[in-house]
Amino acid sequence: MALLLILLVATCGLGWVLCLYAGWFWPWLCLPLFLLAAPLLFSLLRGESDARRQRRACVVVLGDVGRSPRMQYHALSLAAHGYSVSFVGYAGTKPHTDVLKNHRITIVPIAELMSIKVGPRILQYIMKVIFQVAQLSYVLLKIDVPSFVLLQNPPGLPSVAVTWFICLLRGSKLIIDWHNYGYTIMSLTLGKCHPVVQIAKWYEKLCGRLSDCNLCVTDAMKEDLQSNWNIKATTLYDKPFSVFKETPLEVQHKLFMKLANEYSPFKAREPEDPVFERTAFTELDTSSGDVAYTSSHPALLLSSTSWTEDEDFSILLKALIEYEKLVVSGQKLPSLVCVITGKGPLKDYYGKQIEQLQLKHVQFCTPWLEAEDYPVLLGSADLGVCLHRSSSGLDLPMKVVDMFGCCLPVCAIYFNCIHELVRHEENGLIFRDACELTNQLKMLFSEFPNADSKLQQFRNYLRQTYQVRWHKNWDQTVLPLLNQLLHRS
Repeated sequence: MALLLILLVATCGLGWVLCLYAGWFWPWLCLPLFLLAAPLLFSLLRGESDARRQRRACVVVLGDVGRSPRMQYHALSLAAHGYSVSFVGYAGTKPHTDVLKNHRITIVPIAELMSIKVGPRILQYIMKVIFQVAQLSYVLLKIDVPSFVLLQNPPGLPSVAVTWFICLLRGSKLIIDWHNYGYTIMSLTLGKCHPVVQIAKWYEKLCGRLSDCNLCVTDAMKEDLQSNWNIKATTLYDKPFSVFKETPLEVQHKLFMKLANEYSPFKAREPEDPVFERTAFTELDTSSGDVAYTSSHPALLLSSTSWTEDEDFSILLKALIEYEKLVVSGQKLPSLVCVITGKGPLKDYYGKQIEQLQLKHVQFCTPWLEAEDYPVLLGSADLGVCLHRSSSGLDLPMKVVDMFGCCLPVCAIYFNCIHELVRHEENGLIFRDACELTNQLKMLFSEFPNADSKLQQFRNYLRQTYQVRWHKNWDQTVLPLLNQLLHRS
């Protein structure tokens, strides 16, 4: 019904303007129809009164819901405060169990249009945008009228303009959560001067000003939005969710046993023993039920990624090649199991490079983990490595936030605002190239697994430092903004 009324209003309005311009008389007969249909349309789209929809919200990400942890956390925080949440996004990866089980959250899937391979590339992109506009408009009109829509950017083309227009029609407020800039991500593959990148920048800057409220991930981005885009935003730092914590040894063993069924680096190095159930890292005494680390177990190094252009994994591979040489030369260093989790376009590219290395003391594993297994693995690792370089230099890697939540020390590559998260020599280390990373790996693992090592000192610091969790941070930062926004309306 809503779509029919939209077509009626658009047809009558456009026909009236065009025919009036041509000097015809009958357009005046269309004017009453237009004036009659428009109020009906706005009445229908706006739905119930404000009082009856105060506790309805919509969270939108034009991407995979399961791979959008920050937006999942938004949905959970809103649900915790009594909001009925429509969570709109691609139904690809399975979301976290807490999201699926929450009766206040309804996932509203939208179909992801795979690449069109007919016609010029620019035409393919235009067709994809048109499809997204039509589908997102339909979904946002179909759901119950929300008090506000919380939209992730990027991707903002075409979601910002579409969402703003639907919010205007339905009387909802628009909140944009700025994770990064879409045009800077596009520039990684197209180049900064490409016409499409320049159009995307203009669009993002123009449409970004249409929101009623803005959130962003760093103070650096907050300042940039204000000074260069004239957009006022509130910084909401990513904080670890409650599931990110150190993993008990018994739980580690269960996960390692599960992974050993699929991935050889987790399989036991020692011969089978009927008394012990072993992995490469742990062993369970079946007679007593006690779990312990195996003698001379390898160190577990972990990195998570989306396998995109803003993460250069050749740096890590070069560092591990040099690490191998150090072990071969006789330096007292443990063997490594390097686990790189995630999905993305460059996974096959780096996978082929990893296969060609044939290292003896460094083994690689590139699994895709279920949402429930990922925090368990983080809490079991010895060191995290982050290769995320922000395309804008203004966002922070959420993977490091999760690692810190698990008290996992981190080596992170340098970029402009990484100091807002990783403080060198305090809660982790910052490196600039493969050589520097190699030296850090040598230093951190030189006394492994000694309790007095530098690696353990970083872990102890993270244990002793109180870390605000997501829900508390959200309650302190976002909830007052929502109350003010709804009060103004």
